[in-house]
Amino acid sequence: MIRWTASWVLAVMCACVLARVPSLHAQTTSPVAGGSQWQFNDEDEQAPTWTDAVRSQAVDLAVFAGFTVLALVSFFRKDKRLKYVTLAACVVLLGFWKSQLITIVNVFGLISLDLPILRYSLAWYLLAAFTIVSTVLWGRLYCGRMCAFGALTQLMDATLPSSWRREPPLWLERRAALVKYGILATAILYFLVTRDRLIYRYIEPFWMFGFHGSVLMWTLLAGLLVATVFVRNVYCRFLCPVGAALGVISSVTTVFSIKRWKECNTCKICEKACEWGAIQGPKIIKSECVRCDDCERIYADEAKCVHWLVLKRKTDFARAKS
Repeated sequence: MIRWTASWVLAVMCACVLARVPSLHAQTTSPVAGGSQWQFNDEDEQAPTWTDAVRSQAVDLAVFAGFTVLALVSFFRKDKRLKYVTLAACVVLLGFWKSQLITIVNVFGLISLDLPILRYSLAWYLLAAFTIVSTVLWGRLYCGRMCAFGALTQLMDATLPSSWRREPPLWLERRAALVKYGILATAILYFLVTRDRLIYRYIEPFWMFGFHGSVLMWTLLAGLLVATVFVRNVYCRFLCPVGAALGVISSVTTVFSIKRWKECNTCKICEKACEWGAIQGPKIIKSECVRCDDCERIYADEAKCVHWLVLKRKTDFARAKS
């Protein structure tokens, strides 16, 4: 059912790409040729009032608000089908329609205090605020629910045959997960030295949603998507600098962590089920966890989780003894 749903979603996504219309936000996320700014509008003497600004961005705000509610409902309900509906909506709405993502360029903007003008970028600020707050509260929820590229690769994973997968050995996976932190540090250092934001084109594939790539960039993207066919979520797990930045935040915060039973010290069910390499024995690696719900569904499943099976056995034994 999930695979059929994901296939249908990808078909709808392609139709949306063909029918895609320009968005206000797309104008604020494309680099200006020969300029250092991330194409943010400058305020002028005849700037619109806040009422006018809100009215002009009403569609963007409504899309973001509706999608955020959907993402949170799917997260709290832990329903697998609803999660895939959320991922599909993310690709279509925040990806190809609005091209609204958190990117390394925003990290550069934060470092240089050169962020979008609030009045003209209300939806983006809401997305950024939600990303930070949700990361502090639950971890990398943005990566697992609200990043359009991550949603796309998760839909690919649900659609393509599992027999095609070639998972790296555990020792390699854990070392490869550190690469994205190296990319983040290198990108920040490069920006501090050169003030050149255009490096984003070669370390992030998010530009694909705005169709801004060169032949080289599209070639690199094609290679990345082919790799994703065989190694699930390869970019998100090993290469994404934004994921690395959010991982740093979540590793020192995450107010509401995933619960663990004492049986998790020896049980390997969740560790084997985790598609992100975020579980090592009894420990959940917060910097790698994207709150995909897989282990939490097992955790609550009384027919699969060892904790509940042990509890049931103790209860049955006590009843038989009495």
